[in-house]
Amino acid sequence: MRKLATAVVAAGLFFGGMGVAVADTWHSLALLKTTGARFEEGKFKWEPAEREHGAFHVKGKLRDIGLEDDHNVYLQVKVHGYGWNRFDGVQKKTVWLDKVVYDGATRYTTSADVRVCQNRGSLRPDNCSPASHFERK
Repeated sequence: MRKLATAVVAAGLFFGGMGVAVADTWHSLALLKTTGARFEEGKFKWEPAEREHGAFHVKGKLRDIGLEDDHNVYLQVKVHGYGWNRFDGVQKKTVWLDKVVYDGATRYTTSADVRVCQNRGSLRPDNCSPASHFERK
């Protein structure tokens, strides 16, 4: 009887751990693009509260595709409707971004928006892709 109870408890811990591992997996992010800028091979995941403040974690390649326009590119991420966090690229290059964004006032980040933009200078508005919205399930 003890062996059976031990086996049941061990199986419960094993399958419970698998559920946590699935929650921490990376998910593909659709290609984000606008005139002169792309965010490619994007992935995101929701961090657990015990690690990275329960943050929204995003990574991928930020590419400047307007090589003749002399404009820089950047990625913007916001959580819970706060302001945008800006992560700059490098003009005429592709850079790898791996960023964590969270709201310090909450245990879990439950919503996030991501978009890619081209900085067109101070006289013209920036080009930005439509924002992709994510909810923690």
